Formats: sequence, structure tokens, C-alpha cells
Amino acid sequence: MKALFIGGVKCGKSAAAERYILDAADGAVCYLATTELFDDEMRRRIATHRARRDPRFFTLEAPLDIADAVRTTDAPVLVECIGMWLNNMLYHGRGEAEIFAQIDAVCSRESAPVVFVHNDVGSGVIAADAASRRYVDLAGILAQRIALRCDAVYHCIAGIATRIK
Repeated sequence: MKALFIGGVKCGKSAAAERYILDAADGAVCYLATTELFDDEMRRRIATHRARRDPRFFTLEAPLDIADAVRTTDAPVLVECIGMWLNNMLYHGRGEAEIFAQIDAVCSRESAPVVFVHNDVGSGVIAADAASRRYVDLAGILAQRIALRCDAVYHCIAGIATRIK
């Protein structure tokens, strides 16, 4: 079972994805955290996520190599979040071939459920600079690539997750 929760910033997608995977799991669940800690504001955001997290989650941190991290556990995995992971990959100079290969590897996992959280960044205006346009384009391509492989896709807005697939 694979699912994608997609929506804007602070729309409730993380909480909805957490409830979804916990409902599907019999035991412990891997929270695959992709965010790198660059500043105090991001530390506060992560602390909020950690405080809310159900005790059945155990955390693996993988800001870059999510495919390798997923291979280290047999537990269901919540990948939080693809948008931050993509940002890390681009920041560290990783190429599109590696980005797509890692996503495809995670999507190919059959041993246990995988739930993805992803920011929807493509609903705004076209970005003014090339780096931002590349990020938005790749985020959209990844969303399509993941959604195609998922059994369920949920769009989240205002704390409500609506199934669209």
C-alpha cells in the first residue's frame, strides 16, 4: 500500500498522513525525516512535529539518501517530506537522474506500506528565477511520478484530506 498526501504549507497534510499510516500499521512505524536543520525557525517547526508524533513512530533522518534509509527497515514508512528532500537534493548538487532513481526505488518497495507527504507548490505564479522554476517543475514531476505509483492520493486543505485517487 502506498499513499500520497499533498497540499500547501500548514494545510494539515502531515497530521493526516500520520493518522493514515498509523491506522494501517500493526506496530511501530518509521518516520523518515528529510529536513535539514539550517536555522532556529526550522528547529522550532521540527520540535512541533516531534511533540505531536505518536509514540509508535521511530525516526530515521535521511536528508538525502531516502532510498537507502527505506531499505534499513521492514516497518511501514512515512516519508516527511518530499518537498524538503527535493530542496536538499538540489542544494547539495544532486542531479535529476539520482532524484528520480531514489523516488522510483522508494515507490518500488513492496514489503510494507509507504506514505509520502509532499508540498503542492505548483498552484502559484511562475517563479521569477531559474532555480525556483526548476524546483517547482521538479516538485510537480515528482508529485505526478509518486501519485502514479500510489494506491491512494489525498489533497489536503484547511485540515481536511480529500481522497482524489
